[in-house]
Amino acid sequence: MDSTWVVVAALALGLFLGAAFMVVLHMAERRGQSAANVATPSVPEGVDQVLEVLDSAGVVVDPSNNVLRASPGALAMGLVRGQTLAHQELLDFAGRVRRTGEPIAEELELARGPFGEQTMLVSVRVARLGARFVLIVVEDRTEAHRLDEVRRDFIANISHELKTPIASVGLLAEALGEAADEPAQVQRFAGRLEVEAQRLARITGEIIELSKLQAKDALRPDTIVRIDEVVAAAVDQNRVVAQAKDIDVAVRGAKRAEVYGDRALLAVAVHNLIANAIAYSNEGGRVGVGVSTKKGAVEISVTDQGVGMAADELDRVFERFYRVDQARSRNTGGTGLGLSIVKHTVQNHGGDVRVWSQPGRGSTFTIRLPLAAAVEPQDQEGQPPASIDPTPASRGAVT
Repeated sequence: MDSTWVVVAALALGLFLGAAFMVVLHMAERRGQSAANVATPSVPEGVDQVLEVLDSAGVVVDPSNNVLRASPGALAMGLVRGQTLAHQELLDFAGRVRRTGEPIAEELELARGPFGEQTMLVSVRVARLGARFVLIVVEDRTEAHRLDEVRRDFIANISHELKTPIASVGLLAEALGEAADEPAQVQRFAGRLEVEAQRLARITGEIIELSKLQAKDALRPDTIVRIDEVVAAAVDQNRVVAQAKDIDVAVRGAKRAEVYGDRALLAVAVHNLIANAIAYSNEGGRVGVGVSTKKGAVEISVTDQGVGMAADELDRVFERFYRVDQARSRNTGGTGLGLSIVKHTVQNHGGDVRVWSQPGRGSTFTIRLPLAAAVEPQDQEGQPPASIDPTPASRGAVT
């Protein structure tokens, strides 16, 4: 073969191989860039700002259902756990939108939190966000759905409970008028009238607290609340009553635990448990408040050494206006609303409340709340409540 043709053929082959190598290199670069985009997905510009100001809960997920962005409301509602959606229903909606490309707008019932059986009725909207992502917007409509039922039950309960003290006030006022010339009788009737007036004031105050729990804006779910501050405020509110009965109230447990919610409402709930423990304890007794964190939850336990309750009363103790001991409740000024306030407050925060009790051995009420998603305290074994701490303490002191 002529040497010239050999050189030409070699050059042609070299050019071909070089071109093929460049094509392969370019394709590898494109595949590498595609893989990088999958590994580090980029959410469209402006989505972060929208989620920050969104009143509803918003979540952005990638093709593998990994949560890329979540609004504070989504974290507070318990829609996100770790880096994935906590409810299978929302995962199913995201899959439908990817398959069909059509947006979804439906109402459904979801578990409010990882504890208890409390649910929430929500309005869910799901749609594509760009070519690869899915946006899920969830609005809590629980209050709107149950408002009518709550109003009917509440009005019936109030009319029944207010009937007795109002009638008593009227009768005492009439008796005062008839006993105008008898100072001793006037003083006795005036004292009883003051007691009934105080009872009316307590009922009215607790009705207002329940109304706050049922208001649309009762709970700011994106607000971080420190549990140690809640417990300290509740104990301080009961300091004078505890000292008057010579009762020790001691607090111990985990610090820096945080939850999403309303600090004032949580303080009222813990206050009610401590007030009940003091009211149903004998003079010179002990009340313990223990705080512990484990498995993503914070537990607040209030233990007393009081009269206790029978097993058949434990299921009803959180009902509105229910009193375990009618006679003792009148003596202690109980309205039967305190534990109902505790239950509604805790459920609104995605938690639950439990009770253990035995007659003659006292009671333990335990509030359990999900820890704020941004907080990861080390798990701690629950410590025994301070009421059974053998360490001596001064009588009537609140520590």
